[in-house]
Amino acid sequence: MFFNTLSGRFLALTIVFVMLAEVLILVPSIANFREDYLLTRLERAQIASLALLATDDVIDEDLEGELLSNAGVYNVVLRRDEVRQLILSSVIPQPIEATYDLRDPPEWELIRDALVRLWRPEPVVIRVIGDPVKQAGLLIEITLSTEGLRSAMIEYGLRVLVLSAVISICTALLLFLAVRGFIVVPIKRVVDYMQSYAAAPEDTRRIIEPRAGVLELREAEMALKSLQTELTSALRQKERLAQLGGAVAKISHDLRNILTTAQLFADRMEASEDPAVKRAAPKIVRAISRAVTLCETTLAFGKAEEPAPAMNRIALAALVADVVDSERLAAGEHDLSFAEDVPATMILRADSDQLFRVLSNLIRNAREAVIASARPGEIGIRADEDDDEWTIRVTDTGPGLPPKARDNLFTAFQGGGRKGGTGLGLVISAELIRGHGGRLELARTGPDGTEFLIRLPKGAKLSEDPERSLPHEAAATENAPLAN
Repeated sequence: MFFNTLSGRFLALTIVFVMLAEVLILVPSIANFREDYLLTRLERAQIASLALLATDDVIDEDLEGELLSNAGVYNVVLRRDEVRQLILSSVIPQPIEATYDLRDPPEWELIRDALVRLWRPEPVVIRVIGDPVKQAGLLIEITLSTEGLRSAMIEYGLRVLVLSAVISICTALLLFLAVRGFIVVPIKRVVDYMQSYAAAPEDTRRIIEPRAGVLELREAEMALKSLQTELTSALRQKERLAQLGGAVAKISHDLRNILTTAQLFADRMEASEDPAVKRAAPKIVRAISRAVTLCETTLAFGKAEEPAPAMNRIALAALVADVVDSERLAAGEHDLSFAEDVPATMILRADSDQLFRVLSNLIRNAREAVIASARPGEIGIRADEDDDEWTIRVTDTGPGLPPKARDNLFTAFQGGGRKGGTGLGLVISAELIRGHGGRLELARTGPDGTEFLIRLPKGAKLSEDPERSLPHEAAATENAPLAN
């Protein structure tokens, strides 16, 4: 229905409010009309009395009756020179019911008397007192019937109501057109843009272009444009991520088969009598095992979720040494040193593969940051514990994270700290640590370096003899010498 629309309701409210205003104006207007009506009778009576005075009070009864009839009164009393004189008189058909003094009456009293007159339909005889025109005396007093007064007031009120209705309709129509042009049409335009954008949010041509002249509507259009732009960008990014996930899943499937074959050959290398091969073979086996596990978990990541951590008791020092050895080889000839401060007896409860991925990602990021600065640097790994949690700190002496990376640190494709970086590493690392019930935090960053903090809750207490429950990988590296 029309009146359920913004335009219809505004039109109806405009008519109602304008009519209400006109009604509030109507009552004082009728009161003023009644006052003017009585004042006109006073003027006519004064003119009739002056005609009598001009003839030295000699006038026949017929002429006197004609003067009173033309004035619309029964008698006229004029006070001149402190003398009250009955100038014209006739028979009064009924007693005088009320007296009204029109010499500067208050507005509320005029309104009250007018409403009383409208409420009572039967005519009565009243006395009216006023000031003579042109100061022709001190006071004039007349007696008249209200027979024609009420009908005249009603007729005047109807004319005012009709005029008010015309003014209300014209005003409402003009306001309706103005509101429709300045408010309703721009709002409908915004709604049309929203509906069009919802049908195809990837189409940038459907993004709204702010054109409203009203400041508030223009701000709404600008906010909508910003929202649509960000949403379109996010949809494109998610679409690319979905495509990338599909490609990675396929590559991981094939790579897993290749690594499985390589793992078989690596297992045979462990039987070699060559000392160098015997030292390198366990690390190669573990690296290939982690690669196979990574391929399998990548397939799970394609479903937007990481597998639940397989919680075991692991020797942190051996795990850190393994990560550092890999990163030291990757650093090559660069002037980069590693400092490990991890108690050899520290045993914590975690998923060794997932924790390896987290530490490897943090240390690799630190290595790349130090190498990119083209100056000597150091990467430190320190661990300690208290009654509630284990804490692992990874520090570097690199140039620190850029502002964009700090603002979007754990946001995929936005938190990369180097050119071309995707930021996925920190996102996945934070997710893995949350899976352990802990959290990954940026402790500090600046020109003197960056520090990340891993907090892992202890939860249940460890066994008195941790060596009995160490996983095969940690036990194999538990007694390995720590790198300097």
